Order: sequence, then structure tokens, then C-alpha cells
Amino acid sequence: MSVFDDPGLFGRLWAAGYDSPGNPDPVPAVDFLADLADGGPVLELAIGTGRVALPLAERGLDVHGVEASEEMLAQLRAKPGGDRIPVVVADMADVPVTGEFRLAYLVFNTLFNLVDAERQADCFRNVARVLSPGGAFVIETFVPDPRNFDAHEQVQVWGVTEDSATIRLHRYDRPAQSFIRQTITFDADGVHLKPFAMRYAWPHQIDEMAQRAGLRLTERYADWHRQPFTAESSSHISVYRAE
Repeated sequence: MSVFDDPGLFGRLWAAGYDSPGNPDPVPAVDFLADLADGGPVLELAIGTGRVALPLAERGLDVHGVEASEEMLAQLRAKPGGDRIPVVVADMADVPVTGEFRLAYLVFNTLFNLVDAERQADCFRNVARVLSPGGAFVIETFVPDPRNFDAHEQVQVWGVTEDSATIRLHRYDRPAQSFIRQTITFDADGVHLKPFAMRYAWPHQIDEMAQRAGLRLTERYADWHRQPFTAESSSHISVYRAE
């Protein structure tokens, strides 16, 4: 199945190393989200291995999750407290949960893992359906920089050892605002492929999706530390509220 059609493919390919060193520190995100949670309950879309959800639960919040990958979920369940977080295995765009949540969130660029514009819009509509009045939907994504696109289409040497070599390639579809990335490792066992795809969007386009879903932008920052968002910011933390 194509990487553009299978929401669980990323987890199956990357779950084993998802918590390896070098990933973003979740503590600033946890602090920010805990402040907004207003006592919960809280919903994480693409909960993954629980890097954010588990610390929130440790603060006494009632955390729920949606995750498309059984492999990611297995990593979560193996951690202390991971078996106590209710998780629905499904495509996050469907938000197949009930109840009213004070907070829902998508961190680490995960909105862009929905590689179709309509599915991103579906995600906003379905989140709006399960938020309590005044509840918050928090998005963290990078701000696309067209200056990077041509550079990223070059072959990147990702790793070289005596036993293996890894290269990474990108192909951009600019009209669709999407790209596919292939990470290829050559070693004694053969050739190993790890595809990945994203459909990126600029902040104003995300605002439009939220507005169509009945959500309004109330806060925007450059990072989890609430630094001001400017035209030079490379990422944004956006808070949308249900009416």
C-alpha cells in the first residue's frame, strides 16, 4: 500500500527507533499543554509512544489517544502507566472518540502526516465535534520555507559506517504541497526502504481549515516557551478555541 494511503505505515516502519536520542524534548510541550488543559479530559491525536501523553497523565490529567499504528501503541503499552491510557486504533483524521474534551492536540508536525488536504480538514471538523465549549485544539508545525525545497531534492548522505550506508531523497509536488521522502539503507542484508510523506500547509491555510470547522485562532507562538511568532519564525504553536 502507498505511503499516501496507509495511515499506519509510518508507525510500522519507525516505531522501534521512535524514542531514540535526538528527538525533540517533550517537556516544554507538556508544560504548555498542562496549562491549557483546565483539568482535562485531554485527547492526543497520533499519541505514538506516549512521549507527551504519559507526562500529562502523571500530572493527574485524564488523557485519551488515537493512534493508527499497533506498533506505536505497543511501545506505549510497554511503558509504566501506558496500559492505563485509553487509545483507539484508527486514523486520527476520523477522531473516533466520544465525550467532550477540554484540550486536543497534534504535536511534532503530525498534522502534516495527513497527506491529503481534505483529510486535514476532516481532522479539524472532527476535533471540533468532540471539544467542549471553549475547549482548545493545539497544533505544532513547521512553517514551510520554499527556499529549502530545491536543496532538499538533492541526495543527502544520512549515515556511513564500515557495514552500511544510508541516503535520503525527497521529491516535492509543489501544487499539491506534498513531498515523499525515501530513506535507503544498504548493508550486508540487502536494501532497506523507509518511505515517509507529508502534506504541508502555511499558518494562514491552517487558520482557514480551523475557521471552516468552527474554531477560532486565539494564540500563536514561535515555540512552546511562548516566544512571539514573527515572519521569520520557522515553526508555530497555534491554539484554536471552540465557540
